[in-house]
Amino acid sequence: MEEKKPLAADMNHYYDQFMDLLKEAGKAEPGYAKALMEFVKQAEKPGALSTKIKELMSIALGITAHCPYCIAFHTKNAIKEGATRQEILESALVAGLMGGGPAVAYIRYVIDACDQFGAK
Repeated sequence: MEEKKPLAADMNHYYDQFMDLLKEAGKAEPGYAKALMEFVKQAEKPGALSTKIKELMSIALGITAHCPYCIAFHTKNAIKEGATRQEILESALVAGLMGGGPAVAYIRYVIDACDQFGAK
């Protein structure tokens, strides 16, 4: 009997939907998306903590907030910043610890994002 692999969430779709939302919000209120992305940039710029560490923290917070859009966005950015699959998954496990059973379920999105965005 062939083992079935669980269906993966389309994390590229979540990422694209989020980026489209920003575009639509910008049409409704010019400057909104720009201000939001500047806020993200300022919050995650390197300081005492690197951008990579801040992206890993954002993944964990996205898990506890039950936000697949956040998970997609920050996992893609963490990989871009050099985070490994192991680092990403460890940050997800800490989120599971702090967020309990419902947060653990959202680790599935992180695994799918790692697979789809090419985490090494």
